[in-house]
Amino acid sequence: MESFNNLMQTEIYGGKSLSDLVTLEFLAEVLGSVVAAVVILLAGFIVASWVKRRIVALGDTHASLDVTLFHFLGNLARYVILAFAVLFVLNTFGVKTTSIIAAIGAAGLAIGLAMQGALSNVAAGVMIILFRPFKLGDFIEVDGEMGTVKDINLNNTVIASLSNLKVIIPNSEVWGNTITNYSSFDTRRAEWTFGVGYGANLAVAERVIRETIMSDSRSHSDPEPFIQVNELNSSSVDFLVRVWVDAAEYFQYQADMKRKVKEALDAAGVDIPFPTRTIVQAEPGAQENEASQAA
Repeated sequence: MESFNNLMQTEIYGGKSLSDLVTLEFLAEVLGSVVAAVVILLAGFIVASWVKRRIVALGDTHASLDVTLFHFLGNLARYVILAFAVLFVLNTFGVKTTSIIAAIGAAGLAIGLAMQGALSNVAAGVMIILFRPFKLGDFIEVDGEMGTVKDINLNNTVIASLSNLKVIIPNSEVWGNTITNYSSFDTRRAEWTFGVGYGANLAVAERVIRETIMSDSRSHSDPEPFIQVNELNSSSVDFLVRVWVDAAEYFQYQADMKRKVKEALDAAGVDIPFPTRTIVQAEPGAQENEASQAA
């Protein structure tokens, strides 16, 4: 009995002995704290989910807004609300949150030093999402890779290459390299160089090139196309041609015009030269005669 009494008087929690803990008042206090913690957590999850949905819906409602940015902001707001909910729960149980925050800060510093590479990707991902050099669906070229953007997250950017291969590029490589976005503007300027022979009628050649290209419905007349002699090569007179076209049709348009202009120049009888080499063969015995005369 004496040992049982000693056990009941042993200090266990908050200066209270076991006999103090088994009282109805203390049990009611603990039960109240547990109920309050559950209510706070449930309210935190509900509010966090609602705020995230509202932020994402705001990005989905307006076509001019970047959906990726609002998904990022929605997740960020959700985690912040949940973090505050956890702090409120700890305060409910009498835990000093200031010391916990300080410990988390110190641990975060140590983890940050150990994960510099991964965190650099996260930091670059935040910069990409905030400054939006490209968005989902854009056709870009970065770090030697070219393709359509399929996903942008905090760690990497995913693109589908021209061969429809999945290419995953770390965000630090994306943000630290030159980014070429082919989808930023509605129009692009196609450019070709067409060579004709020195004996060709340049006025006729220019007319054929202009009529062939401008007869295509994809060619823009405003801004005005540029078609002029640009260079006199060793075997050809080169026309530099620049015409504006919708960005979505650029690649097919540029390939089509090469063939159409070639066929049109052939039909008009305009010579399209190719490099030639003239070989002069000396007559038999000529080298021997020259050698004897020199002697």
